[in-house]
Amino acid sequence: MHRFNSVFAGLALGLLGFYLGISVAALFRWMFGFEEVWERDLNVTIGYMFGLSGWLMGVGMWGRWGKEWFGLPTTPSQHDGWGRYFTFNTDHKVIGIQYGVTFLIVFFLAGALALLIRAELATNGLQFFDKAQYNSIMSLHGILMVAVAVGTVIGALGNYVVPLMIGAEDMAFPRLNALTYWMVPPAAVMLLTTPFVGGLEAGWTAYPPLSVVTQTGQTFFNLAIITVGLTSILGALNFLVTIVCMRAPGMTWGRLPVFVWSMFVTSWLALLYTQGFATAMLMVTLDRIGGMSFFDASNGGDPLLYEHVFWFYSHPAVYIMVIPGFGIALEVIAHFSRKPFYAYRYAVGAFMGILGLSGVVWAHHMFTSGMPNYLHGPFLIMTEAISVPTGLIFLCALGTIWMGRLWLTAPMLFAMAVIFNFACGGVTGIFLADVPTDIHLHDTYFVVAHFHYTIVGGEIFGLFAGIYYWFPKMTGRMYNERLAKLHFWWMFIGFNVTFMVMHWPGIQGMNRRIADYPEVYQPVNLAVSISAFLLGASFLVFIYNMINSWIRGEVAEANPWHARTLEWQTSSPPPLENFPVLPEVTGHPYDYGLPKPPHATFPQTGGAHAASPAGGGGGGGGGG
Repeated sequence: MHRFNSVFAGLALGLLGFYLGISVAALFRWMFGFEEVWERDLNVTIGYMFGLSGWLMGVGMWGRWGKEWFGLPTTPSQHDGWGRYFTFNTDHKVIGIQYGVTFLIVFFLAGALALLIRAELATNGLQFFDKAQYNSIMSLHGILMVAVAVGTVIGALGNYVVPLMIGAEDMAFPRLNALTYWMVPPAAVMLLTTPFVGGLEAGWTAYPPLSVVTQTGQTFFNLAIITVGLTSILGALNFLVTIVCMRAPGMTWGRLPVFVWSMFVTSWLALLYTQGFATAMLMVTLDRIGGMSFFDASNGGDPLLYEHVFWFYSHPAVYIMVIPGFGIALEVIAHFSRKPFYAYRYAVGAFMGILGLSGVVWAHHMFTSGMPNYLHGPFLIMTEAISVPTGLIFLCALGTIWMGRLWLTAPMLFAMAVIFNFACGGVTGIFLADVPTDIHLHDTYFVVAHFHYTIVGGEIFGLFAGIYYWFPKMTGRMYNERLAKLHFWWMFIGFNVTFMVMHWPGIQGMNRRIADYPEVYQPVNLAVSISAFLLGASFLVFIYNMINSWIRGEVAEANPWHARTLEWQTSSPPPLENFPVLPEVTGHPYDYGLPKPPHATFPQTGGAHAASPAGGGGGGGGGG
């Protein structure tokens, strides 16, 4: 039980802080002469702020960090045993696994909610839920999946491998890194408890004026999103400082692995735009608890303001989700094609192009909102323009695959699926970027299909490519390759059947976010629901394979993929300081088959240190 002492302490102090906060709020209301000392949303908001502080201090922030503020000696992090995953640990590798396990649990919970939605929509009429319950389930599924898509690759794989790939010992701010993780569980709990405090009636987008007048579940939602937004901003700052300042000697920008480039660009997006969503949630919260009228038209407010602020973040958020997926796909394709990366600089330029254009395309989500017509043309053009750097990424991936010695492992299959799926999402996105077709297709199931092809087909498939690729490094064990390929084909077919078919009812005009629909759409919805349940079942293979392999899988070599990048030139899993000595980068990470120097050497150990022949620049390992 000692392994969970920090968590129990965090829960105890969190509850104590919560009740102290609501008591303080009630006391101040009484002191200032309010007739009612209990105002639920206000008191809960104050209580949450106190409770979050108590949770963080109890779970280990006080011992690892807080004591230092008062000149007291701090407690060192635990570096071995399972208990380290339940404490305020500053090792980036531990934090990566904490993020990964937490967000995978949230992912499967959100997937279960999706199956409840498809069970309800299998036939027309109301089967299992009333309309308010359906709205709550749909909203919770949406926001949980958005949180997973934004946080999993960045928090889990980014935290674990970026310091390794650049030759650093840890992240630039280890304690801040731990803080960003331990802010996530309270936010997840707040979202998961919304069904018990009135639910979420306004959808995951939380549009006012409805989100201002609904029950307390909406306040829980707002506080959770503000918390997650803060973790995203702090984490992005940490990644940027780490990548800029902590690269090993010789790790120039032109030798940076493409996944690190993707994390660099994603971090800029998160740092620049996440304030938009947090600001939107703060304004809704102030309308609810503070008597403000940002969105009350009768008092001079403007509901359309919310849409602009919300989508100013939420369209760049699409790239916060998919750029890490692209980075993983390109990383895996480069290593498993066993040839030099095709047009590396163009791929990096494409990432930078997306960064530059992502902030000027948000209003294509608002073509039907009533915004001035003269804005339609510029946003149409900008939205089409951002497809150019995206297309460059596809060309780089296809050029790398072309004439390569492909090693069709599970990571490679998932990586190639990212390219296929996102191509489908990109083609359907053209119709939603153009005003005439968007007016017809807006708010239909065509949008649902497009969005899932973009995010699930791009980012989530990329996530699984990354999990399988780095699983040996993170656990020191090999997974079962046959089960991994079974998972891929089952998931790939189930996904494409589910969401390719979903375009048809959207073209016919079936609205999304509704609990019932005309009987004419019943056959196609039944087909979509059946395929969705088959898709959901594919993850049971993944869960079994990961758990079983982590416990009793074959011991992994240091470099089972014969890859050149730095994370594979140390043991699996890596030691506390990542490398026995500081590496010196001497070559490009993707120069397979060329008479070039290895990506890195370890001079103090007597020359090139590589876990496989590929470390010296050869084609190594491969095909079969």
